[in-house]
Amino acid sequence: MIRLLLFAATRFLVGGHPRWQGSEPTSRQRIYFANHGSHLDTVLLWSALPPDLRETTHPVAAADYWGRNALARFVSTHVLNAVLLQRRPKKGEDPLRPLRDILDSGESLIIFPEGTRGDEPLPRGFKGGLHHLARDYPRAELIPVYLENLSRAWPKGTLIPVPISCSVRFGPPLPFAPDEAKPAFLDRARQAVVALA
Repeated sequence: MIRLLLFAATRFLVGGHPRWQGSEPTSRQRIYFANHGSHLDTVLLWSALPPDLRETTHPVAAADYWGRNALARFVSTHVLNAVLLQRRPKKGEDPLRPLRDILDSGESLIIFPEGTRGDEPLPRGFKGGLHHLARDYPRAELIPVYLENLSRAWPKGTLIPVPISCSVRFGPPLPFAPDEAKPAFLDRARQAVVALA
């Protein structure tokens, strides 16, 4: 019930209907990667997936924000099906371990490779986690996603969203070449998101 109310309120405020451009919804294991401009990003992208895919697709959320108290942790893990990621892991700890556990189980992820929210329409440089996951899980399809207007709908520092029409654009799968250098891959992945803008 909480999930449905959250989806309904988000759709009422900002729309966010999905547009599939070069890919279609499928039960195949995927890593969806998107630009990050708002706290609404996770809700909007996840709700743009068909209901059956939401059950096996886990948004990645920062533990220092979404795990900061019992309410935030409940919403992120029980309502949004998220997996929490430590942005400042302890020495010797694999920060991607929770994500690997999801992929090892055969399920899918939604990640925001910028690492934190930006206030520009186009994404900034991507961090290396996407490359590590793409390299280690070659059977997972890489799907770029562009979230339009989300940074304007709920910019940093504001308490409530502004009703602005937003959209979720899913692009064609991004191939991974094992011999491609990490910086080149990350730039190509970023350009795949930019191309959907």
